[in-house]
Amino acid sequence: KEKKRHMGDTKHFCPVSLKENFVLYPGLYEHAAKYREKIYYFSTSECRDKFFKNPEEYVAHNEPIQAPPLRVCLFGTHGAGKTACARQVADKLGIFHIQFEEYLQELILPKTKKKVGPHVNEEPDDYDNKMPILSQELEDFSQTMTKTETEKSKQEVELTDEEEAIKANLMDNEALPPEVLDNIVLDWWRKEPFRSTGFILDGFPRTVDEAHYLSERGLCPDVAIYIQVEESDVLDRLFPPRLKKWKERQYKKMENKKKLKDLKAKIRV
Repeated sequence: KEKKRHMGDTKHFCPVSLKENFVLYPGLYEHAAKYREKIYYFSTSECRDKFFKNPEEYVAHNEPIQAPPLRVCLFGTHGAGKTACARQVADKLGIFHIQFEEYLQELILPKTKKKVGPHVNEEPDDYDNKMPILSQELEDFSQTMTKTETEKSKQEVELTDEEEAIKANLMDNEALPPEVLDNIVLDWWRKEPFRSTGFILDGFPRTVDEAHYLSERGLCPDVAIYIQVEESDVLDRLFPPRLKKWKERQYKKMENKKKLKDLKAKIRV
């Protein structure tokens, strides 16, 4: 029956969402309406009312209405290979690749000076800090210097509320408030160069709340892909490089320990 109907310019997508947000938002049958013998579907009753206040603004005139570019959401468990797949898709289709957690890291990196979170494999080397100890006086001096430096760094690294929320999300997986997501996610749908080029969003949405957020803001991806893998495959992919890094850190610690031992022996002599 729907094939026989004379559909509007945007077919079963909401013309108001397309015009105002440049998003293909599927319309609902209960919000359908007829205009000039064509049937239009709307996402909400508010959009339908807005359409009938000024319908000429939302219909095609001299040329067909332009469709938005491709927007893809790609998600899956950590280590499923999302980023590798996303890069290939982005290169093939000529769209942007946005790695969500990496983007969050870049937002706070100027202040934190290093990446944060459980997936960051960086451990401070205590032995590097002990190397400059040549005498008791130098040790006392260095302690006072490090105290003043840490006080300075504490004064410098004062995160805003938004940056604190991002850090808490990366460290403890706390949910990002909608106002923080507004400052990050909305631009990818509504501002250039993403608006006219399209993107593949790697690692978002991650939770049901984030999926609800996209729905409430009318940010509909054209495709949502979930990568499902076996735990053994994830282990095979993540374990060897992490083991290698761990061995490198252990070797470095042993080297520093040996240097420190030699230095203390020289001091005793």
